[in-house]
Amino acid sequence: MGLTSGKALVTAVAVAVALFSVTVVLWPRLARRGWRPVCGRVGLLLATQLALFAAVGLAANRSFLFYGSWADLFGQEQEMGVVVDHGTASKDVRVVGTRALDVPGGARPAVGGQIQQVVVRGDRSGITSPAFVYLPPEYFQERYAKRSFPAAVVLTGYPGTAENLIKGLKYPRTAYLQAQEGKMQPMILVMLRPTVAPPRDTECVDVPGGPQTETFFAEDLPKAVSAAYRVGSKPRNWGFMGNSTGGYCALKIALNHPDRFAAGAGFSAYYKAAEDVTTGDLFHGDQGLRHRADLLWSLDHRPQPASSFLVTTSKTGEGNLKGTREFIRKVKSPARVSSITLESGGHNFTTWNREIPPGLVWMSGKLRAD
Repeated sequence: MGLTSGKALVTAVAVAVALFSVTVVLWPRLARRGWRPVCGRVGLLLATQLALFAAVGLAANRSFLFYGSWADLFGQEQEMGVVVDHGTASKDVRVVGTRALDVPGGARPAVGGQIQQVVVRGDRSGITSPAFVYLPPEYFQERYAKRSFPAAVVLTGYPGTAENLIKGLKYPRTAYLQAQEGKMQPMILVMLRPTVAPPRDTECVDVPGGPQTETFFAEDLPKAVSAAYRVGSKPRNWGFMGNSTGGYCALKIALNHPDRFAAGAGFSAYYKAAEDVTTGDLFHGDQGLRHRADLLWSLDHRPQPASSFLVTTSKTGEGNLKGTREFIRKVKSPARVSSITLESGGHNFTTWNREIPPGLVWMSGKLRAD
């Protein structure tokens, strides 16, 4: 049974329930004095607690995908990646593995598309980061052999893993299904986490004397991907989207780099760079950099680009409702803004899975293939 499988979770829950039942039944017999009854009570209590902890842990891991396998959990996954050349003519993108989509006929790229596991090296930033690239079925079909595709960078929240975007938030599968239903055009997705200098949360900021995260996402990443895949290099070819911290990064980079991205979508985004123990000193006293990382300040004090933005929130359950309404109010022409406001929904995968399908359709409508 795999660590993230339903069988493992059901088994753990069943064991916890069984041990609880045994404890209730045997407790009167173990209530006597003596070392044996005492050891019996302690043993049953410990076993029940451990089983309950295991069930809760497996449920949480299945939802948030902290670990992908038992070997990963116990630190036994030490095998180095093997470089596999799949024809990407770029020195800055290395393909280290491939996987198929879980769709009918998904084993054939021309039918189900393909997810490539890659390593991206940033020329200007000096940052190297793992990522996943989803290529739609059309990318492998002969009639599209000379066609380029629009692309969107997709970020998780902090500290998230890129695997969450595939398994938990189902971006590739959703994009595949939406395209099959004719709701959106085929689109390449470049999926990674915002933590390119782990464990530090850089908030997609170019930190003075530190990680040049904004440069990596805004310049290095689209340049490297356009060189490796059939993606144009114009703003209309590129979008940026993400949830939570990834959503803040998407909006900020689309706002600050209209020469690179035509659209930005933030699911449950916030609008000002966090500054706490996970980020460290991001600005080193530079108030100009701090203002630049404040989206509401930027909308008020800097020229607004001819870009499109999508923001999401909920009336109950999200902490960004006020900020989202303020962002919408401050966006002025030539910029454009759209929104999704749910009646209720927390800061979690369930909420984002309600927003991502229409968000992908919206993004597809803002981008063009050359």
